[in-house]
Amino acid sequence: MKKRFRIKKNEEFQHVFKKGKSFANRQLVIYYLLQPEQDHFRIGLSVGKKIGNAVTRNRIKRYLRQAFQELEGSIKFQCDIVIIARNPTKDMEYGEIKKSLTHLLYKEKLLKKEK
Repeated sequence: MKKRFRIKKNEEFQHVFKKGKSFANRQLVIYYLLQPEQDHFRIGLSVGKKIGNAVTRNRIKRYLRQAFQELEGSIKFQCDIVIIARNPTKDMEYGEIKKSLTHLLYKEKLLKKEK
């Protein structure tokens, strides 16, 4: 995923947390904030230390980035999206994480309908 698609600064994370909307399932929490002045979406990932060691946390982040790369053309809006991984993600494979993420984005109407 290209660097321009990522949220890195703490102030940007906090802005999305305070002004954005959130929704969740058992595996992921997603905060999003519409940014009409942007020409694409940006994502920020947060995987806490309670989930596992660095290898586990990095694997989860890799899976989430890959899922977003595959869903890139389907995301409707120019928005900032912050994803917080919950504890059950440590035992999940890539397909399960992508399915969970897709379900959440579709439920909140951030994905275009597939034809």
